[in-house]
Amino acid sequence: MEHFARGVVKSRYIILIISIILLIPAAIGYFNTKVNYDLLYYLPDSIDTMKGQEYILDDFHTGAFGICMVKGLSDKKVSELKKKIEKVDHVEKVIWYDSIAKLKIPKSMIPKKVYNKFNYGDSTIMMIMFNDTSSADNTLNAINEIRTITKNQCKLTGISAIVNDTKILSEQETPIYVGIAILISVIILSLLMDSWLIPFFFLASIGMAIIYNLGSNFFFGQISYVTKALAAVLQLAVTMDYSIFLWHSYEEKKDAHEDKLTAMTHAIRETISSVVGSSVTTIAGFIALCFMTFTLGLDLGIVMAKGVLLGVISCVTILPSMILVFDKAIEKTRHKQLLPDFKKIPKAITKHYWIPIVIFVLLIVPAVFGYKNTNVYYDLSMSLPDYLESVDTQKILNEKYKLGSANIILVNKELPAKKTKAMLEDIKKTEGVSATIGMETIIDAKIPQAFIPEKLTHELVGKKYEMLIFMSQYKTGSDRANKLSNDVEKIIKKYDKTGMLVGEAACTRDLIEITNVDFKIVSTVSIVAILIIIALVFRSISIPIILVALIEFGIFINLGIPYYTHTTLPFVASIVIGTIQLGATVDYAILMTNRYRLERSSGKDKKTAARDAMAASMKSVIVSALTFFGATIGVGIYSSIDMISSLCTLMARGALISMVCVICILPAFFILTDKFIIKGSYRFLKTSK
Repeated sequence: MEHFARGVVKSRYIILIISIILLIPAAIGYFNTKVNYDLLYYLPDSIDTMKGQEYILDDFHTGAFGICMVKGLSDKKVSELKKKIEKVDHVEKVIWYDSIAKLKIPKSMIPKKVYNKFNYGDSTIMMIMFNDTSSADNTLNAINEIRTITKNQCKLTGISAIVNDTKILSEQETPIYVGIAILISVIILSLLMDSWLIPFFFLASIGMAIIYNLGSNFFFGQISYVTKALAAVLQLAVTMDYSIFLWHSYEEKKDAHEDKLTAMTHAIRETISSVVGSSVTTIAGFIALCFMTFTLGLDLGIVMAKGVLLGVISCVTILPSMILVFDKAIEKTRHKQLLPDFKKIPKAITKHYWIPIVIFVLLIVPAVFGYKNTNVYYDLSMSLPDYLESVDTQKILNEKYKLGSANIILVNKELPAKKTKAMLEDIKKTEGVSATIGMETIIDAKIPQAFIPEKLTHELVGKKYEMLIFMSQYKTGSDRANKLSNDVEKIIKKYDKTGMLVGEAACTRDLIEITNVDFKIVSTVSIVAILIIIALVFRSISIPIILVALIEFGIFINLGIPYYTHTTLPFVASIVIGTIQLGATVDYAILMTNRYRLERSSGKDKKTAARDAMAASMKSVIVSALTFFGATIGVGIYSSIDMISSLCTLMARGALISMVCVICILPAFFILTDKFIIKGSYRFLKTSK
């Protein structure tokens, strides 16, 4: 490490020049990385719902569909509008009730149930099918074109419309997220550090690492919009500690060495040994996300683990170079540090250590209860503001048409018509099904053959499969919608074992089942990995148990609060926030434990050691937690996308909760479990010798 540190100091100008040059390919990579706005895309390809989408694309040249609501137009005008929509590039077909029967047929001959599913008052709905996948650029461009050419005569909803609105909103807000995070971080750091200028160099070096990280995502082909929106903010939040540690170490070394170059050499060497160990727990937390079957975790986990690694490299190369090159300017902006020394708090807590223990015992049950009972939603439209067209239209369909979702069934085209008809009858009788549409329902309606459009056969029957449609009354992601999907799937398999249920409701049902398992896997992997890392760092069995239990307690409180505030969280937040909070904030506990070991090894009794460890570590823990809080809270408050807002709010709150747990409860744990720590650790009291 000595040679590396000297090399950095000696090559500081070269490092800065190279780091600036590297921003060019990184920026090119960033702007050419595709972003996926469809979270259902990350479901595993092996499940029937995802296979079915591929079959629909192959057999019917249709990969996505949406629902268009038209209000105040005559049937003739609607039919003309439908033809206009059909001419839009990548629109494969549009199904309205004139697809089932020509307009010249009297409405009295149309089965009332069928007619009512397409009409309500002076409004009517049609299903638009696209020839590409839900989140493909072709589909999203088609949606924008439909909205343009129809001049607001129709309103679109469905998964593709929701994806499109998410894309537009996310692209508008993401740059603002970064700006807010930077602004609040500068304010907090300027107040907490002893120089007005140094926060800007922290942000400059971390900013370069963020650009490198986002640019290198080009090699993955694409990333999710959640990852894109969170990566910069989260990387800033979890890697700022490293910059603060380097600066404090440099300040200490300058007091011992007159030469600033020598001081920085020692600071880099000390930072590497400390930061590498600290970053491993954070990286482990993100790597745990990669074990999710729902591959959004893999997407976010790899990008963030890479970001932390790049943050460490930037901290020990780019930042030292900046500090040395601009040392005079930094010195001119010195000011008195505003954070007090906190001498009384450590004395009070260690003297009355039983109070934090009692609080811990009293809070653990309600915290765990709230954690286990917090409500979670899976309907992606709930993550978006109500004013968006896709969300507003979906609510109208739910309320007036009693339409929660439109679902597609694929059955073998060779299945006898009698069996298909019986299947549809069974599905129609299932609670929650408002209508079924298929060739067999039309025949059953006894509409004269002359009135049936010839192209209907081509629209509903492909090379291998026949397409059936059923309308659900239930809101996507609800328990009733999931039960209905299961019931319909059983009926399908009863008549055709190769049949499949496809659509947003079925995909969301699968999403719920998969992520419920993923949640347990991610939690287990992150806890086990961090237990092992801490055990190796301290050569202890007891210390990992105490530290992880403490941070997990903070996680229980954080994720339990929404239950008591009657807040429903997006499913992604409930899965990833625990592992992020554990990986990113267990460092606070590790820092104080290291100091406690040092104090105990110097011969101090457990109360004195706990008090001095707290006094020595408290300021660093507060600065780290507040910078994490500052980088995320602004985004949490500002974002209109609840998926982003909830994640950032939980991260910000989690940082503060972990900070309080470490400052108030951990010293009490040291005093209470001192014998357990010593007996469960290898040479705990002899490390200073």
